[in-house]
Amino acid sequence: MSEKPTIARHSLSAVRAMRARGEDKTRADAPEAESLGAAFWKSAHVRMPAGKTSVHLRVDTDIVEWFKTRGKGHLTRMNAVLRAYVDAHK
Repeated sequence: MSEKPTIARHSLSAVRAMRARGEDKTRADAPEAESLGAAFWKSAHVRMPAGKTSVHLRVDTDIVEWFKTRGKGHLTRMNAVLRAYVDAHK
């Protein structure tokens, strides 16, 4: 059984074209973010953690299911939420 991917990647121009045709699911009153500018992207880089530790963690079923409904990479997103919490409380 083959499942249809839940993640779609589109270029900004493709998204704008879809929006112009009324094919996107974005609310009409949703704000657009300001451009970060070329200077930001020239100095931007990906920061990866020094290492990962494998753990056994019991998590409420509804929490795991919520992350899974958002598509592939649910464990990575769960880690990102924990990372944001830790960073906010430093």
